[in-house]
Amino acid sequence: MADETTTTAAPQAAAGETATRPEGGQRPDGPRGPRGAGRPGGGPGGGPREGGRKFFRRKKVCKFCVEKIDSINYKDVRLLSQFVAEAGKIVPRRLTGVCTPHQRRLADAIKQARNIALLPFASR
Repeated sequence: MADETTTTAAPQAAAGETATRPEGGQRPDGPRGPRGAGRPGGGPGGGPREGGRKFFRRKKVCKFCVEKIDSINYKDVRLLSQFVAEAGKIVPRRLTGVCTPHQRRLADAIKQARNIALLPFASR
């Protein structure tokens, strides 16, 4: 009878896990642990890498503002083709750095050039 009354200690939770979990079955801080633990470099945004250097991103400036180009001509295919991706799509502002008013004029000029077959609608 003495053997039946003794209790054994509960098995300990695995490393990094808590004994109680929310109903979803995952840890409250996500499947990979604390925020950013699954990314190389540690924290949000990449952080410093093993080489010790931080990644420096140059601020993008509008090409048309810098070179003081007032009008974007639909016939200037060489200029327009810089802002069209290989698949034929117009490259977004966040990638090119063009300001909003110039991006609107650029998109209109690219569409005009496509309609008269100076630029392709798609290359594929």
